[in-house]
Order: sequence, then C-alpha cells, then structure tokens
Amino acid sequence: MLRLTDIRLPLPAGPAHAEAELRQAAAQRLGLSEADLASVRVARRSLDARKKNAAVFLYSLDVDLDVCQGVGAPGEARVLAKCSEGSGVTLLSEQQYRFPVVAPAAPASALPRPVVIGAGPCGLFAALALAQAGFAPLVLERGQAIEQRATCVDAFWRGGPLSPESNVQFGEGGAGAFSDGKLTTQTKERRGRCRKVLSELVAHGAPEDILWQHKPHVGTDLLRGVVLGLRTSILALGGAVRFGARVDGIVARQGRVAGVKLSDGAEIPASAVILAVGHSARDTFAMLFAGGVRLEQKPFAMGCRVEHLQWDIDRAQLRDLAGHPALGPADYKLAHACQDGAAAGRSIYSFCMCPGGSVIAAANEEGCVVTNGMSLHARAAVNSNSALLVNVGPADLGSDNPLAGVDFQRRWERLAFELGGGGYAAPAQSVGDFLAGRASQGFGLIHPSYEPGVRPADLSRCLPDFVSAAMREALPAFDRKLRGFAEASAVLTGVETRSSSPVRILRGADMQSVGLPGLFPAGEGAGYAGGIVSSAVDGLRVAEAAALSLCGLPVGDLEL
Repeated sequence: MLRLTDIRLPLPAGPAHAEAELRQAAAQRLGLSEADLASVRVARRSLDARKKNAAVFLYSLDVDLDVCQGVGAPGEARVLAKCSEGSGVTLLSEQQYRFPVVAPAAPASALPRPVVIGAGPCGLFAALALAQAGFAPLVLERGQAIEQRATCVDAFWRGGPLSPESNVQFGEGGAGAFSDGKLTTQTKERRGRCRKVLSELVAHGAPEDILWQHKPHVGTDLLRGVVLGLRTSILALGGAVRFGARVDGIVARQGRVAGVKLSDGAEIPASAVILAVGHSARDTFAMLFAGGVRLEQKPFAMGCRVEHLQWDIDRAQLRDLAGHPALGPADYKLAHACQDGAAAGRSIYSFCMCPGGSVIAAANEEGCVVTNGMSLHARAAVNSNSALLVNVGPADLGSDNPLAGVDFQRRWERLAFELGGGGYAAPAQSVGDFLAGRASQGFGLIHPSYEPGVRPADLSRCLPDFVSAAMREALPAFDRKLRGFAEASAVLTGVETRSSSPVRILRGADMQSVGLPGLFPAGEGAGYAGGIVSSAVDGLRVAEAAALSLCGLPVGDLEL
C-alpha cells in the first residue's frame, strides 16, 4: 500500500469530497489511470485556513494498486521508482499493535485474576486488552454503570442532589464520558497503541472519521454508547465488572500487593492491581499516602471557563467561510506568557475548547463548585466555551505534603460554592466587568450555559490573585489574536481546577509502584496522561506490564 501526502483540494460544495474526487487526485499524483487503483482510503485530513477565504483541505491517502491486471499492472515498486524524491509518495509501513503476551501460559482460570480499579478510558482499555489476551480481568468501579450514571448526572444538572459516588468524575466512562470527547493527543509512540485505541473506539460505536480527522471528537451523546460497547466486549471475553465497588485499601503481604479491600469490608485477592483512578479520586490518594505508597506533587492549572457565541468564533476564524458545510464550528487554541505584576512568569492558555457546547457542573465533593466543558457530537449549541488556565506549581502550595495540591484545589472550589450562593450554582462574570474590576449584576447578549445556573459575582473572590492577574493581562492579548475574544458580553464561569491531577503516583520502568510491586499506577489520576487517548494508551501499557508480570516474564521496554 502507498501513502500519498499533501493532496490539496479546494473546499467541496457540500459537507465532504466525493470518493471519485479523491480517486482522481490520487491517480493524478501517481501518474496512473483511476482503473489502476484498487482502493483509496483517507488516512488523514486537515484544514489549511491560513488564507481565510481560500481554505483547502490537506489529505493523506492510502492507495492499493490493482495487481490483478496481468503483466502490465503497475506494481508498488515500479510506481515508487518513477516518483521523484519529495513527491509525497511512500510505501506505507504502519506499526500494528501487538499485545506482548499472545496467550497466558496457563488457562485463564489457573492464573491470578488481574484487578483494574476504575472504569475510565485508562481502566477500560487496560481491561479490554487483558480480556482480549485471555486474562479475564475484574474491573472495580466506585460509581454506577453509564446508563444509571447519566440519569444521575442529568438530575444533578437540573438542580437535584449531588451523588458523591457517581457523578461527572466518578462512574463508568470516567470524566471523559461527559466531555467533548476530543481525541487529539501529543503522544508519540512506536507500538501502534494510538491506532489501537481509535480502532477499538470505532469498533464499539464511535464515528469512523475519528481515524482520519485532524481534530477528531466523538461527543458526549455518542461516548455513552461507546462505553457500553467496551463493557459488553470485556464481559463477552470473560472479564467481569462490578459497580458501586469503591476500593478503600490495598492489601500488601511480604512487600508486594496481595489484593484490595472494598468499602463494604470485602477483600479481593490479586497479585496484579492496575490503579486507573481519575484525577479527582482524592480519597484514594489519601488512602494510598497513608498506606505508604509513594506520591509526589505535580504541577497543574486552574482558572475559569469562557463563553462566546459560536458564530462569533466562526467569523473570527473563518471569515466569509463561516457556516460552510464542510468546515463545521470553528475552534481555537491560544496561549500567552505573562510579564506583569502578580502573574509575571506565568503562562495562561486555552484548554479543552468545546465548539457549540456548554459549561457543565463537574463537582464530586459536597460544598464545592467545579466547572468543565462538554459538547454533543453535532456541536450545535449556540455558545462555544473553553477553559482559561494558569499554571500552578509546588511553590504555590505552601507545603511539601504530596496532597497539598488537593487542598489547594479544594480551597478555591469551596469559595466558588459560597460565591455561587450554594446549591451548586456557579459564580459568573462578564468579561467587561472582570476587566473593569467590578462584580457583574447580570448578563447581556451571551447567556451562560452552566446548569444548574449561575450567580453574577466578582470572580476574583474565588481565584488566586495570580490567576486573576494573568487573565486580566491575557484577555486583551487574546483579543488581538482572535478578534472579539475580549468582547464585554463574553461570560466567565468559575472555577476550573480539574484539568489534570495534582499528584503523581511514582512508578518505575516496569510500570509498578515504587516500593510496592504488583501495583500498577496508570492514567490521568496517577499523573501519567492527560485526555482520553493518552489515558487509554497508558492503560494498554500497564496492561502489557501486568500480563508479563502475571506470566513471570520480564517487562522489558514498554516505553512509548
């Protein structure tokens, strides 16, 4: 198969280029007839919009040549030989994912059953890989199954009670199940794990275009079905999943893991435990720390959500092409290095931008307000939103305790709860009022999307001084990059504190906890990932290490 890169096509009249247009472009690049092409598949598509009113799509295409025409058929070697260097035609050599243990050395029933704590992206993919290899994992999830969890979360957003055990943070699918479902990642890996993750998502109900879109996303509505599909596969392959099963202790004997203890007192024996809790499992972090597991502080970030009219973002980014059916709602990515006052030396950046989405209540502790962003697959809501985050480091925490970052987050979440008036309403402020240093009394053109509602306020009362200073410096700078960003009617809603874990659970090259063999810290909560894909990839890595450990084999090199 040949890979053709940098195929440039003008925007189609409709939502996508027809297959015939792609075949014609591929044949032209190769100097062949379209009849010589057995198949043409999109491998990648991105938008070049540097010339705002003359945007083009850039394609990478995978082409199979028809080798059944007899003597005169254009074989790959012959076609490559006549293509000049730099022509963008290469022989495709994609790394196929292979689990390092083809099958257990003994029947699954004779091996110690691996335990996976947490059913977010990391835990689900760790369990799926183990199940596919015959290890019959047991998944323990403190929250509810996705069907019941979604009902519980929807009720909370309508003003109902918060469930501390099953909410936006806890439950099947993890925090990623209530998000935009973006699948972009900075992970660079050699073993085909990213492709494995995307392919499995498609096989379990995600749109096929996530395999080639430059900025793929699934959307909360479709993610719920994908999560259910992954659970179904794990069960069909011999795995087990238990909901409402909070792990309150790690059992250790003779210096290594021997099992886990549940909140109901039950003890489950295990010699390999994958710890795939999310970034909000604060009680689990405390339990591990009290039990002697080595943790350290990790930098994180905090700030607010900012909302604009999606149409205004479309116009600022795409100009006359705004609304084109092939482009969809526009996004943005902004960053600023602060130079003045309390924010000097800080960075502030947009994060988790949700086109056509909404700001959501994401608390998991009573008396705290936490925000996040979410989009459905269609991204059709009136507003766009993004987090504006400022970096927080160990020097800001005032303590060398590994859990000091948790205390720091909680402090500002509780202030936001008080400022919102209780009942999980969030404090919000217009950008115009925020820049002027006055509390908002109401809102104008842009209606805050956060449910169960907002209360006009002065956000500086629930933000560290350096975060407020960074935002006041950055908003005008962002407006110079993206016209209208600092529009007075734009809305800020606080606070956002959960973009990443404030702790790291130390592990060695063998993926096991430093000082406690048999415990495999993994994913975002352990401080080794950030987002759906990187968390799932890390889940695959620890699953590989756990399987090798169970079989008494050396872990070797499982690095990316």
